[in-house]
Amino acid sequence: MDRPRRAALEVLTAVRVDGAYANLVLPQVLRKHRLEGRDAGLATELASGAIRMHGLYDPIIDACLTKPRLQPEVRDVLRLGVHQLLAMRVPDHAAISTSVDLVRATVGRGPAGLVNAVLRKVSRQDRGTWIEQVAPAPDTDLRDHLAVAESHPRWVVDELAEALGSDDELGRLLAADNAPPRVTLVARPGLAEVAELEAAGGTRTSRSPYGVVLDGGDPGDIAAVAEGRAGVQDEGSQLVALAMADAPLAGRDERWLDLCAGPGGKAALLASLAFRRGATLVAHERQPHRAALVASAVRAVPPEAVHVLAGDGTRPAWVPGTFDRVLVDAPCSGLGALRRRPESRWRRTPEDVEVLVGLQQVLLDVALESVRPGGVVVYATCSPVLTETVQVVEAVVGRRDDVEEVDRFQLWPHRDGTDAMFAATLRRRALA
Repeated sequence: MDRPRRAALEVLTAVRVDGAYANLVLPQVLRKHRLEGRDAGLATELASGAIRMHGLYDPIIDACLTKPRLQPEVRDVLRLGVHQLLAMRVPDHAAISTSVDLVRATVGRGPAGLVNAVLRKVSRQDRGTWIEQVAPAPDTDLRDHLAVAESHPRWVVDELAEALGSDDELGRLLAADNAPPRVTLVARPGLAEVAELEAAGGTRTSRSPYGVVLDGGDPGDIAAVAEGRAGVQDEGSQLVALAMADAPLAGRDERWLDLCAGPGGKAALLASLAFRRGATLVAHERQPHRAALVASAVRAVPPEAVHVLAGDGTRPAWVPGTFDRVLVDAPCSGLGALRRRPESRWRRTPEDVEVLVGLQQVLLDVALESVRPGGVVVYATCSPVLTETVQVVEAVVGRRDDVEEVDRFQLWPHRDGTDAMFAATLRRRALA
């Protein structure tokens, strides 16, 4: 049995049947099948690509069927086969024969002929020709066309277009969502040096002074990463943490808060910066299992510099005005991190966003109450959706007389090579 393809199918099944997250289940499946190196890379690309692109692949598969009904298990095998034919450098005969073998081994002999016939039909046309056949014409409705061609739900396309401000860059953004992200590392200040990560096969990032893009290999094999002195962290996430740590501040600068700290990447960077400056970070997380992830992430930071606390962020355990700096990286739709979470685009709904907005506003209010007059709060999301970003900030600031916005940025995968992180820096004023 072809182990990489079997592993990829297991990931698709876990995502579809169990509601698993591909990025969490994939390492487990790779270990189960003892896949490393190129085989692990093949399984990862197969699983992620098939999940990410099924908004395009399913219409192509359906166009090749004589009967509309198809077992979900068979459709998963076909998605893997189509991805190999249209998006990978796998010879047609290998993509078809391995898919036939895979369905025989996992579903049974019955569907083997159907899989063979469908994939042979798919192989007769290239990706561009298939897009012309199954997607609406771009001059009729560009967003409808891109929703199919770039495999995004239409409502997500609309939200991203509104956040961009026009459709001019929309195609490039959606294509960037479908490109596997680079592995970016962070050298946590005082614990690791950027040069150490460069020596392990990395290249400095252009905006974060602590970031290094790994050119290849497993980050877990790098000593600094294994020891917690460095970590895997998107450059956009690093820039959000730095926005909080580097915002101009008058007066005391000793007490920092990461209000929604799980799983701990930003907290680890902030804690290392806090230690160098003689400050202390409280890394607060509601869910105990995520608080445990935070504790693991900050394990290399001297314990006097960071305290991990589990609790409900909407009902804080500290008195108002306790902190000098606060980061609230709010729970959000995650539509800015679609490169890393291939299933997210299919699971989120507009209703989810509506629910999250209420929580986001509450958490931002808590953050502003938690900071002292003169202190700073950074509100951040890994979503560019306007209702979760600009509109949350404007709603909260608009009803408070003691807050001013001093800075704001929105990152984009197609422009910046990062997740689409949003951050707004707010200062709490002292009222007369």
